[in-house]
Amino acid sequence: MRITAEPRSDQINYEDFLAGPRVYTIGGVRVGTAEQKYDIQLQEEQRVWRPPLTVLRTLIACWGDDATVWQGRQVELYGDPSIRFGKEAVGGIRIKALSHLDEPKTVTVTVARGKRQKITIQPLQTAQRQSIDELIEQTDGELDKLRQLYTWAQNNGYSPDELQKIATLAESIQAAQPQQEELGDQQ
Repeated sequence: MRITAEPRSDQINYEDFLAGPRVYTIGGVRVGTAEQKYDIQLQEEQRVWRPPLTVLRTLIACWGDDATVWQGRQVELYGDPSIRFGKEAVGGIRIKALSHLDEPKTVTVTVARGKRQKITIQPLQTAQRQSIDELIEQTDGELDKLRQLYTWAQNNGYSPDELQKIATLAESIQAAQPQQEELGDQQ
């Protein structure tokens, strides 16, 4: 039996980053609890990320305030041991780098009452993106998956021609569906 020292929690914590930074893909954003405004779902993690107001302001400064655009984008997070709660240093999670930045972005954030600090977020070097044909193939021709792919591709910088390729396939599948149902009724 292996002994683990994991906190009972539904969110990622500072302790998760003791081994170093980690890269996550944003799966979605939903309204959070009274303590934290939003829960950010991470595709690589079952638990959510509940960024504090300072980190939310950083995300908004870098990516804008439309959370649907954040889906599919990547963030590199790290544990910062200097984060304080009151007078005690308890550690917290900070952003090291973000995808969809062309150059480093400097943001001024509040670090304590009346004290502001500049932080610089680096562009995240992401892996080469998949071709639109590979992504379409992964949908297995399912209309709902094609619709999701279209939205995701639109938010992740795919060209109008690539988006049209998805839309054309979705339209042809949708047009064929009533005919398939009629054929099934005849049998």
